[in-house]
Amino acid sequence: MINYNVISKIKEYAKENNVPIMSDSGIKYLTDFIRENNIKKILEIGTAIGYSAIMMCSVDSSITVTTIERNEKRYLEAIKNIKRVNMEDRIDPIYKDAFDVNLKDKFDLIFIDAAKAQNTRFFEKFESNLNNGGIIITDNMNFHGLVYKEEEIESRNLRQLVRKIKSYKVFLEKNDKYSTTFIDVGDGIAISRKVD
Repeated sequence: MINYNVISKIKEYAKENNVPIMSDSGIKYLTDFIRENNIKKILEIGTAIGYSAIMMCSVDSSITVTTIERNEKRYLEAIKNIKRVNMEDRIDPIYKDAFDVNLKDKFDLIFIDAAKAQNTRFFEKFESNLNNGGIIITDNMNFHGLVYKEEEIESRNLRQLVRKIKSYKVFLEKNDKYSTTFIDVGDGIAISRKVD
């Protein structure tokens, strides 16, 4: 059973330290999806402080998560949080840039929740680690609603980021190896199911 006291402390830390974690509705959708699709082995790109990995693992005691984080401070916080919920034997955090990680394992689900501008590259790098019929889920497809308000964005960097998210959406729509559904929950989720 998940320790909700620890979970609320993790969420509190995220808020106080401006660590982006999934919204309550987004994490609920994700954990329900994992339960309904009987997913057991997960690769997560972007650990942050371990919140989503812990929540995904809490669905079922046979679920394992390999998770990659390049920010040292967040990685160390994630290690601490994983220990607090006694999930060290089920969550394997890797401290590295995802592009320097080469895995041989196959996963039922790959969850992309890292540098938004790199979504297409993450997808292409790790799709070979997906089981047949496996699923790639990407978070932050709406990017706080800014994807629909590009003309209102004043920052050039932010505009470029929003354009990259939009082009990733087009990449998913045109990718005929996957059937992708966009769900308007949390900050927008894309579910790409590998077509056998």
